[in-house]
Amino acid sequence: MSLSIHEQPLPYVDLLPERPADAVELVVIHCTELPDLAMAREYGERVLHASGTGNSGHYYVDRDGAVYRYVPGTRVANHVRGHNPNSIGIELVNRGRYPHWWDSRHQQMDEPYPDAQIAALSALLAQLRAAFPTLRQIAGHEDLDTDLMPASDDPTRQVRRKLDPGVCFPWDVVVPACGLQRLR
Repeated sequence: MSLSIHEQPLPYVDLLPERPADAVELVVIHCTELPDLAMAREYGERVLHASGTGNSGHYYVDRDGAVYRYVPGTRVANHVRGHNPNSIGIELVNRGRYPHWWDSRHQQMDEPYPDAQIAALSALLAQLRAAFPTLRQIAGHEDLDTDLMPASDDPTRQVRRKLDPGVCFPWDVVVPACGLQRLR
């Protein structure tokens, strides 16, 4: 599959720390947990840190397979606690638990990932392996951020902070095709 990447740098991209390509060892797969790409972009543009930056993945893959780069891989994006300096974050547009992220009664992530989105992800992973010589591992956000937090509907109950990319993500298809080792 030929991959066309739409360059749409975030307004604060120049404030993100630079890193050499050989610092990248890991790809983290996320889902936006938002209804569409426009809302994901809006969330990514929000300044949340004293540095003038926000939380965002490097790449976003829409349901139709369109790929957008918001942050170059040679900059550190804020997408997963504890792993940002050595990883690239890929966000798949998927509603996840939206809008009840931490409601204990709404923890099912049941939106499937369309074939076009998974095909584009596979092509992107192949391109990233060629561009980043030390890239060897892949993980889901849920594999790396396992913290619990009080449920929004009942603070005596705990829910997972992150569940993405979730149970509908086809790890059994993506991992063998990408040549990266799954990190859990």
